[in-house]
Amino acid sequence: MKHLPNIITAFRFLAAIGLLFFDVRAMVFWVIYFVCGLSDMLDGYLARKLHCESKTGALLDSLSDLAFVACCCYKLIPLLAFPKWLWIWIGAIVAIKVINQISALVMYKKCFFPHTVANKVTGVLLFVGVPLAFFLGSIIPVIVIAVFATFAAVQEGHFIRTKRIIP
Repeated sequence: MKHLPNIITAFRFLAAIGLLFFDVRAMVFWVIYFVCGLSDMLDGYLARKLHCESKTGALLDSLSDLAFVACCCYKLIPLLAFPKWLWIWIGAIVAIKVINQISALVMYKKCFFPHTVANKVTGVLLFVGVPLAFFLGSIIPVIVIAVFATFAAVQEGHFIRTKRIIP
């Protein structure tokens, strides 16, 4: 039972890769998308509930999240018609996240993905906002996500560089 959260997380990683094999306009893509999102919420809840949180589980969770985001980006970006300024903003958020990881590597000699409240809120907003933006054809959900993601990325970097969260 103590391995159940990590099994769910590993399943999410595989399911995220599975997104690459389906058309974004197909129902199966969105079913897998929602299964991935729900499993992301479930694995952490179960890890806390079963008292089996671990550094390995947290790292696996972050890698699964990264795979999910990367696969969704690969499938969705070619279909999104955002204004240039929004792409620049998204690029800046990615750059901040990369700088955060470089800082963690320099300071701690390892990658570090803090599970802050701001990062969790951003994750939930991404999970809900991406389908809304896709199906409504509106950039408003993406702007809301970008606001929270910017704050989360800056906060994450601050925590890493001030050693407020020690991995």
